Amino acid sequence: MLSLEYLADLLAEHRGAATAAVREFAIGGKFFPFNTRPAVMGVINLSPDSWYRESVCLHAEQAIQRGKVLSAQGADIVDVGAESTLDHATRVDASAQNNRMLPVIRGLRAADILVSVETYEPAVTRACLEAGANVLNLTAAGDVDEMFRLVAAHDAAVIICHVQGEHVRAVGDLVFTGDPTNAMRDYFARQIERAEKQGVTKIFLDPGLGFYYRNLKDSATRVRHQMTTFLNTFRLRELGYPTCHALPHAFEYFGDEVRSAEPFFAVLAALGKTDLFRTHEVPRVRAVLDTLRAF
Repeated sequence: MLSLEYLADLLAEHRGAATAAVREFAIGGKFFPFNTRPAVMGVINLSPDSWYRESVCLHAEQAIQRGKVLSAQGADIVDVGAESTLDHATRVDASAQNNRMLPVIRGLRAADILVSVETYEPAVTRACLEAGANVLNLTAAGDVDEMFRLVAAHDAAVIICHVQGEHVRAVGDLVFTGDPTNAMRDYFARQIERAEKQGVTKIFLDPGLGFYYRNLKDSATRVRHQMTTFLNTFRLRELGYPTCHALPHAFEYFGDEVRSAEPFFAVLAALGKTDLFRTHEVPRVRAVLDTLRAF
């Protein structure tokens, strides 16, 4: 059971990290004051394999309309993806990803909506940035230098996801030695160095809690890992960059009320000083964050 005693001990052990400030920067001309106000990222899934039905859009017009709705509901950025990260989902090649995403990116940017694209393909990265995408949600860990160079050339931001494997569709067992947050910190430090060498200055760090590692399919193990990571997120801020979390679902616990899961996890992520909340439930999560700010 999560308790005040656990939170007090966590803060006492890492009190210095709790006051760490992160870089603030503009994306597409909009400044984000991460140290005083977190941001929200809405989701559009262009893959029919995505299980979160409310976010699935199978036509560009439908996706553009959803993006406008998400923006009106309080999304600062809209994340667009053409391939589900579920391990059983159909693989979508670079050409098909571009065919799905490029019309949506152009339509959203025409409406002055900031756009993030989720991919691990260099060809998709190039095409999407050229079409006006503002953020690369990079779900790869292998040969990523080319994508970092593209991000820098377009003055875009990048979300560096914690991926144990070549990319999100090639993950295996989640392996940590000792403290999971320390292991993530080491990973992100290496990836930040790579990105900065390629000229990237706008970086988010994402622990990758939305990815489906084989050994985290047990619900209790997975949720415990997610909750622990959320609450320890503030420790990653010592690396100097804002953190991003894709809020998870915990269907096994929430059942028919699964749409309440992301707002619940948003509370834990907020306590851990998350800077960017990626969610399918923008108005619910925005309401949670606004309520917490009122305290």
